[in-house]
Amino acid sequence: MFNLKALQKNKTVKYGVPMLLLVFGGSFGLREFTQIRYDAQRIRRRLDPSLEAKVNIEKQSVMLEEEYEKLKQVNLDEWKNIRGPRPWEDSKEYQEQQRTRQNKKE
Repeated sequence: MFNLKALQKNKTVKYGVPMLLLVFGGSFGLREFTQIRYDAQRIRRRLDPSLEAKVNIEKQSVMLEEEYEKLKQVNLDEWKNIRGPRPWEDSKEYQEQQRTRQNKKE
């Protein structure tokens, strides 16, 4: 009938079954842990009530109108394009050069 000694000597039972249990059990365990991680991120990501009001679609049209009114007041005809420093340039030195050029033109 069933010979327990024969099962203990069988390499498939001795090494294969524990390996399969580890692989499949580990995948289910990791799924639960990652779900906890994503749930915690979702809770932390909730918006402040003040930010939520800004994101709300109903109030967004009011905000756009306010921004339009601000842009109406800005004089867009008298602006000057000033290039910022390149990553390899020293920003303070470049700003000084820009200021001296600006003063010479005026």
